[in-house]
Amino acid sequence: MKILLTTDTWTPTINGVVTSTVSLRTALTAQGHEVRVLTLSGDSHTYTKDGVTFLGSLDAGLVYPGARLRAPALNHAIRDLIAWCPDVVHSQCEFSTFAPARRIAHTVGAPLIHTYHTVYEDYTHYFSPSRSMGRKMAALFTRMICASCDAVIAPTPKISRLLAGYGVHCPVRIIPTGLDLQRFAVPRDDVLRKQLGLPPQGENKTVLLSLGRLAKEKNIAELIKAMQQLPDAVLLIVGDGPERAALEQQAQVLHVADRVIFAGAVPPTEVPRCYALGDVFVSASTSEAQGLTYIEAMAAGLPLLCRADPCLDALVREGETGWAYHTPAELTARAAALPQGAQLAAMRQSARRAVQPYTKEQFGLSVAQLYAAVLGRKHAARSVARRNVA
Repeated sequence: MKILLTTDTWTPTINGVVTSTVSLRTALTAQGHEVRVLTLSGDSHTYTKDGVTFLGSLDAGLVYPGARLRAPALNHAIRDLIAWCPDVVHSQCEFSTFAPARRIAHTVGAPLIHTYHTVYEDYTHYFSPSRSMGRKMAALFTRMICASCDAVIAPTPKISRLLAGYGVHCPVRIIPTGLDLQRFAVPRDDVLRKQLGLPPQGENKTVLLSLGRLAKEKNIAELIKAMQQLPDAVLLIVGDGPERAALEQQAQVLHVADRVIFAGAVPPTEVPRCYALGDVFVSASTSEAQGLTYIEAMAAGLPLLCRADPCLDALVREGETGWAYHTPAELTARAAALPQGAQLAAMRQSARRAVQPYTKEQFGLSVAQLYAAVLGRKHAARSVARRNVA
């Protein structure tokens, strides 16, 4: 098959959408499919490189930090992809690249598949003063997007239920994103540990690792506040974002700055080394569609200590692969009583085993099967329509 993937963000940006799309492209290409990507460039220039078409874009940071909008008058790039005539168009984002995806699919008669990656109602602070109004806007917007699609992929049952609650009627298939799990099987790096100012391993300081975008919806302030009650722990925060300055100030005000280390953003190649520094992966977010960092952390052998959320249901087995907490008090109590030695080593092995179903190979196979099924339905519908006309 010829498959076009469309996404508003691409490498070197690091986020869940990019991780999922890169993983899918790699898996589908390995199956023998021809896969191209349509995305936005970091400036106003439009160009194609290594099978990726970059559409010129404009800064939209006032809407969402780091966001960009597709520039007008880019028909030549769209025409080139129409001439390529993909068999399937698979959209990953609802904004700038969705309209071109829909146009290309409609013009060539290909099915339009869409993966719903983002729980927009958890981002109401960016676009609505009212959470209830924001949820209504998110539901209306989602219905409009999905009405144009032949099928929608939900990464978790949580998202499938969300779409049903929004009144989405097109077929929804639950397909978890798969990753290159072996990439995270790296040894601990004492050199990097020293560079970041982490205590030597012999000091019995538990390293709580948080990795991801430093944004309001990630609720990292809850983790920093917990450090007041955890004198024998260090919180390593890997990532960057609009909340970094406020979080650094919070650590200073709470007098825990000496045990809260901000490593900043790191290149994708360095991410596995960062996971290897942690003893436990921590997250206070409830805005995750799937939580790919949870899978990455477990692949690196880190048990999870995360705020309870439906996306964790398939990952966390209490006391075996991690814990789901419900309140800040529960977070500090659990973090203060983390297992050590043989018990922690057993949990590390359990975490690695628990994510074995989340391989990029299985991901690619499941998505390709959905493509085939949707193509089959579309061809059957066309045959019926031709017979009715005759």
